[in-house]
Amino acid sequence: MYRALALQAIENDASFDDEATLLKLAQNARIQLEPTLGGNRTRLDGRDVSSRIRERDVSEGASRASVHPKVREWMVARQREMGAGGGVVMEGRDIGTEVFPDADLKIFLDADPVVREQRRMAQQKIKGDVAEKVAADLRERDRRDRTRAASPLVAARDAVVINSSALTEDDVLARIEGLVAKKLGR
Repeated sequence: MYRALALQAIENDASFDDEATLLKLAQNARIQLEPTLGGNRTRLDGRDVSSRIRERDVSEGASRASVHPKVREWMVARQREMGAGGGVVMEGRDIGTEVFPDADLKIFLDADPVVREQRRMAQQKIKGDVAEKVAADLRERDRRDRTRAASPLVAARDAVVINSSALTEDDVLARIEGLVAKKLGR
């Protein structure tokens, strides 16, 4: 949702430092998350923006937009509406601490910063001179998210922390499935 807002801001040439404008953009945007077998599809005002919101400028913008308390408050309320009926799986940097502090199961997925940077490079097929800029952007995003006043990035007290530095995607998925099965008593 923050990525969709960031894209909206980029497309409207809005400053990421202008909380009032960002809040108005969020309130007027129609952001929809549609689950599919391949992952969530994100729609912004009816357009599928799933790929676009994963690009570097949008990722950076999402982190910058998310520091504003009024924007976060509005987003948290929308996320809570989405999960009000239960039976949902949500991911995000404050889902377990702010959005759903009473969730049945909270998982904090972490990895060594260098491993995360390498994964991002591989995921986005980035090489050469651009790689250092992307790595620096990722480090800055993490710093900003961990030190922001509103909903800083921290593991919830009761979260299960999974350090994926030496794990494959399948390993992580197996661990999470095991936690869910245990929670469900299976």
